[in-house]
Amino acid sequence: MSRFWSPLVHQLTPYVPGEQPALRDLVKLNTNENPYGPSPRALAAIVEAADDSLRLYPDPTALRLRSAIATTFGLTPELIFVGNGSDEVLAHTFAALLKHDAPLLFPDVTYSFYPTYCGLFHVAFRQIPLDPAMQVGVADYRQPCGAIILANPNAPTGIALPLNDIERLLADHPDQVVVIDEAYVDFGAESAVPLVARYPNLLVIQTFSKSRSLAGLRVGFAIGQRPLIEALERIKDSFNSYPLGRLAIVGAVAAWEDQAWFDTNRNKVIATRKRLDAGLRGLDFSVLPSSANFVFARHASQAGADLAAELRKLGILVRHFPKARIQDYLRISVGTDAECDRLISALRELV
Repeated sequence: MSRFWSPLVHQLTPYVPGEQPALRDLVKLNTNENPYGPSPRALAAIVEAADDSLRLYPDPTALRLRSAIATTFGLTPELIFVGNGSDEVLAHTFAALLKHDAPLLFPDVTYSFYPTYCGLFHVAFRQIPLDPAMQVGVADYRQPCGAIILANPNAPTGIALPLNDIERLLADHPDQVVVIDEAYVDFGAESAVPLVARYPNLLVIQTFSKSRSLAGLRVGFAIGQRPLIEALERIKDSFNSYPLGRLAIVGAVAAWEDQAWFDTNRNKVIATRKRLDAGLRGLDFSVLPSSANFVFARHASQAGADLAAELRKLGILVRHFPKARIQDYLRISVGTDAECDRLISALRELV
């Protein structure tokens, strides 16, 4: 009963995740999951680790995973923080680094968990409108603020900022933390990780959910200079010292080290995204330039909500956001070629 809630709970507007229905023969293009399974090496490592050792707590520092990530980027493990999915890493970031007297800045059209976290952690914020082309204008962020967070590529638009724009943002705000949320970076954008060594105000967050097909395992990480990482560790160890289980650690390490599988998988997604983009344009959709594993598109004459509802009747799920600037857009995850062909066929009948 709500009379037992604390005052904070009454004030929250929770994030609404994409639908996860238990229906058969469904084309599920609404939650940006990878259409291909994880690295076989990751699955084998998880099976091998599922033994009597599960009675023991995992390594609270996940040193093996942090070391694997650090080695790839030419860094040390002390500059890596890992958590239970990038959403938990983001939550710790909001609590540890983004709450200040001046407002946090982020786009008006972006990952809708950001305002949710602001409500949870009492972070004052200001939303900066995307330009008419639905792109982030770095110059618009030249204003007083407490911190900045940008998804790059942005979600749900899929549009990525070039690295020199991110560097301009960092140089413009030397006394504020700038968080770059790179959940989709592996599908065509430039990572900001190479800038970490030069900018103490930069924190980069990535996930194993998208390009490594491990959304069900819940593994995310952050990269930054030591003071930022230490702040995250202080929050973690005041909340949950064991965010990653033994199976998550070994599975993530094996997936991270399987570079051949990673390259093959993301190239397949990128190739299908191009086919999907072309198919939509052929049906009179305008499609924003995507560097993610989804596209953001609207039809010239059909309402987005109507199309989403009609597709659902045909067993095809896409994501629709009932928000003023984007209410006629559909965010469509890149599936297999066969799934995207089924979507295009259905849309051809509808439009």
